[in-house]
Amino acid sequence: MPGGFAVFIVLMIVVVIVGAVFAHRAAKKRQAALLVWSVQNGLSYDRDEDRSLEDRFPLHKCLREGSKRYAENVMEGQSDGRGVCAFDYHYETYSTDSKGHRQTNHHHFSAVVLDSGLPLESLFIRSESFLDKITEFVGYDDIDFELTEFSNKFYVKAPDRKWAYEVLHQGTMEFLLESPRFTLEMAGPWLMARRTGRFKAEQFSEALGVAAGILDRLPRYLLKQLKGEDA
Repeated sequence: MPGGFAVFIVLMIVVVIVGAVFAHRAAKKRQAALLVWSVQNGLSYDRDEDRSLEDRFPLHKCLREGSKRYAENVMEGQSDGRGVCAFDYHYETYSTDSKGHRQTNHHHFSAVVLDSGLPLESLFIRSESFLDKITEFVGYDDIDFELTEFSNKFYVKAPDRKWAYEVLHQGTMEFLLESPRFTLEMAGPWLMARRTGRFKAEQFSEALGVAAGILDRLPRYLLKQLKGEDA
């Protein structure tokens, strides 16, 4: 083996080792920050892998993507009378390159799930992308709202448009326009706020605040209907 190539290999090994050490230290530092956040918010904290979430929240399809699925850094408890579960999530998908070699793709996102205790209908909200604007021209339109700024910035889907309009009234739309952006999904009693990648500790607070803000703004008449009370 030529000397120059040998030196290159050694340098590459050193780079990999150093990278692994820094990644490990960063993970430990983040876990410490999440533990502090959990304590501050009265939540339990478990850094170990948890494979039960897809069964606990079966209506959230994002928890059933790919294979080798698991949550970690799971934080649970109560927040203003609602059950809360915050976590990081991982799953794998696979692709094949031009030479027929299978490649493993790792996907990560963080999320906060709030239990409303109510029979919420399905509703999906996320930031609108350039592709969404293109697909509008071929009939794959999302739900539009009277507040043009909101319609231009958010992609909204729901089996029942009336439900979407009831939840996303003027006050809630204005709240979302002023809030950090997350993918939001109502399913069963749960409302999930998530984003690709891993949250910083403070971003769990932001996601929790956005999810709670939507539930707090549900109209009184709608809450009565959901609770089976007279309007």
